[in-house]
Amino acid sequence: MDWLDRMNNAMEYVETHLSEVIDFNQVARIACCSTYHFQRMFSFITDVPLSEYIRRRRMTLAAFELQQSGVKIIDIALKYGYESPEAFSRAFKKMHGVMPMSARDKGVSLKAYPRLSFHISIRGDVEMNYKIEEKQAFEMFGVSTVVNADGESPFIEIPAFWTKCISNGTVDRIRAAAELGGNGQIHGVLYNKQGEKSSYMIGYFLPQSGLLEGFEKLQIPPQTYATFSTGLYPDGQSGIHDLWKRIWGEWFPSSNYESANGPEFEMTYERGNNMYEMEVWIPVVKKSAS
Repeated sequence: MDWLDRMNNAMEYVETHLSEVIDFNQVARIACCSTYHFQRMFSFITDVPLSEYIRRRRMTLAAFELQQSGVKIIDIALKYGYESPEAFSRAFKKMHGVMPMSARDKGVSLKAYPRLSFHISIRGDVEMNYKIEEKQAFEMFGVSTVVNADGESPFIEIPAFWTKCISNGTVDRIRAAAELGGNGQIHGVLYNKQGEKSSYMIGYFLPQSGLLEGFEKLQIPPQTYATFSTGLYPDGQSGIHDLWKRIWGEWFPSSNYESANGPEFEMTYERGNNMYEMEVWIPVVKKSAS
């Protein structure tokens, strides 16, 4: 129950500071984890980035105030952190579909985004197999793009990048450069997180012959990883999305580890008879005593 208490205390802090600048570092401290880990965990559990949750809560409260008081729109805009009525109006319309002034009209339809709280959910007794491994430094090569790394975005943008790289021949070029053959499996790396953006590379381990023209090189430092497997599956049915959800929603809250800010891997292996296996590697550190 300690984890639930910490998460709900963090949400209480957010709720009581919606009309102020919210310190993400303080939110994470209340939850007894790093800022990076809290934001990643929050995003995977709720399917929405923390910053977007805060925006929705502010727009919800702003709508209530517009309906129930005669406060000027500019004053409400300033209260919830917007420097101009125009910026506030754009954000308000994006969520509610109407301009702030229309919120006072009788019968207008508005949206309310409820406050989040965390509870225990009893699910099926499905085990999770994992390993904690120390990995030495190594190098990858391949091609990369920038993706939104929070919420559902990675599960949309990353498959789209794979589709593009398969159709334009990039995946075949990576296989050839890695001397894997036509059906050799290559991997994915999510790294260099900057705010809600990250880089994502499709590639393989750098061969001894070195980097070929047209590819990028990525240095991977020595790191402790928690590794998780999808188990065997037929082609095209990996269940990788569900595995990520379970890692962040079930394993991290109950483990003695939190994620470290480093490259995260999706490793794909061919196991024969048209069967495959994927592994997720997440860099981790032991939780500090609280």
